[in-house]
Amino acid sequence: MAAEPQPKALTRKPLLLNKVEGSQEVVNMAAIVPKEGGVISVSEDRTVRVWLKRDSGQYWPSIYHAMPSPCSCMSFNPETRRLSIGLDNGTISEFILSEDYNKMTLVKSYQAHQSRVIMILFVLEMEWVLSTGQDKHFTWHCSESGQRLGGYRTSAGACGLQFDVETRHVFVGDHSGQVTILKLEQESCSLVTTFKGHTGGVTALCWDPIQRVLFSGSSDHSIIMWDIGGRKGTAIELQGHNDKVQSLSYAHHTRQLISCGADGGIVVWNMDVERQETPEWLDSDSCQKCDQPFFWNFKQMWDSKKIGLRQHHCRKCGKAVCGKCSSKRSSIPLMGFEFEVRVCDSCHESITDEERAPTATFHDSKHNIVHVHFDATRGWLLTSGTDKVIKLWDMTPVVS
Repeated sequence: MAAEPQPKALTRKPLLLNKVEGSQEVVNMAAIVPKEGGVISVSEDRTVRVWLKRDSGQYWPSIYHAMPSPCSCMSFNPETRRLSIGLDNGTISEFILSEDYNKMTLVKSYQAHQSRVIMILFVLEMEWVLSTGQDKHFTWHCSESGQRLGGYRTSAGACGLQFDVETRHVFVGDHSGQVTILKLEQESCSLVTTFKGHTGGVTALCWDPIQRVLFSGSSDHSIIMWDIGGRKGTAIELQGHNDKVQSLSYAHHTRQLISCGADGGIVVWNMDVERQETPEWLDSDSCQKCDQPFFWNFKQMWDSKKIGLRQHHCRKCGKAVCGKCSSKRSSIPLMGFEFEVRVCDSCHESITDEERAPTATFHDSKHNIVHVHFDATRGWLLTSGTDKVIKLWDMTPVVS
């Protein structure tokens, strides 16, 4: 379902701290490193770069390393300074960065996939390297021995990958719109369940291990919050982008979700509110308010001598209604609709001004965001995009 025109941005905005420029192609991923707020980036131009902030305030590359193939993704562990880089040729290369971040040393390489590596996760507690690829495979390797421990074939190429250390559950989101949950053992895995709620492919996943909630972003412009821990099958929909959602991050201390997309929007969602599930759309051959037939209901049209009407649905109650009975629009933030959506006239009258109060803040980053990394200790957000630019934002005015 396409989003409606964006609401007015609220007064609290991220502050742009710096821009890091110099990549020749798309910056597929970037991460903040502890050293003086440094930045690691991997790009389609085959380069791995570590940028450190100089006395002038500008970022200059302390490391410039060319890989044999375009760099599609990365995973960095600050504790061990281990950098895992996924390549377009299916290889994962693992490096250790020096303490001063001026040198990177190759440790090992894994031939993990037959084609482009899409996502990597390094799990320090298990010494595992998890990855997904365009070859429709999820694999995991032992980072100590380099040995492949196992794999699982997904229904489509997977873009989302998250792992829960406590239960050893891995979440894999793919282009078919499906999320697969697997239970990993040392050298085997078992399918737990699959679920689907998006009309487009899953493009990003984010896991909150405390509330045990999974967030999935999609090319259908929406985000769904899946209550995994609650075991009630609750799925809350969030509508706040005008293009595909491409990256998600979660601020655990404030229970705020940060979503970024191809529309350039940075949306900060307050998840510390009681949200409501969107209703299932009801089926009917006639308007459930005025009983006028819909255009395919030939019998009622003939019997009543009335012209059939187009069917719509109220986003609040889910009833099938005609245009005349759903002439109003309203935002319903607690149901995830920060934009105005179609509601039936009776639901429109029941929605109070208090219920229309926004639960998200919006900001235009002015670039197509491919990936984000949030540093909760500083309140900084790093965005990288198709414009080859990395932007560093101070999110403390918003995420606090």
